[in-house]
Amino acid sequence: MTELPIEVRTVNLLKKLNIQIGIAESCTGGLMGHRITDVPGSSQIFRGGVIAYSYEAKETLLDVKHETLVTYGAVSPEVAIEMAEGARRIFHCDYALSITGIAGPGGGMPGKPVGLTYIGLAFEGKTLWQKHIWQGTRSEKKTRSVNAALQFLLETVMAREGKSDQQRMA
Repeated sequence: MTELPIEVRTVNLLKKLNIQIGIAESCTGGLMGHRITDVPGSSQIFRGGVIAYSYEAKETLLDVKHETLVTYGAVSPEVAIEMAEGARRIFHCDYALSITGIAGPGGGMPGKPVGLTYIGLAFEGKTLWQKHIWQGTRSEKKTRSVNAALQFLLETVMAREGKSDQQRMA
């Protein structure tokens, strides 16, 4: 039996649990929203998304603090956290995901290599984050970032809801 794609497994579980999500994307440029909305029935769980590529967009659309951007840079756990929290506020949803990173091929700097990506996940007054450093083409890094974000959401929801691995396959 072939495992269903991560976006299908995630949407199916969220539908079963009546969980609403929102997203905030930077380096993935809408790929996460595209992948979620490609799943039939995703309108039952997906409230919306923001593509905030510039500092100004992150500040005005997601309420990321200017001070946070200047102090830590757009590619940081602090910004991923504020992006996810902003998306959760905007979309009035149960969970919100964010992705910010350096897809390359340029843009890397000391301490922040090309491929560095942070994922934020906000829910019920908590925000978690993950750090990844991807290899590959720009497109491959974007795909890996979205896969990791959806997996992060799926695993967090399963852990909080007490779902087994077999139940998530539905």
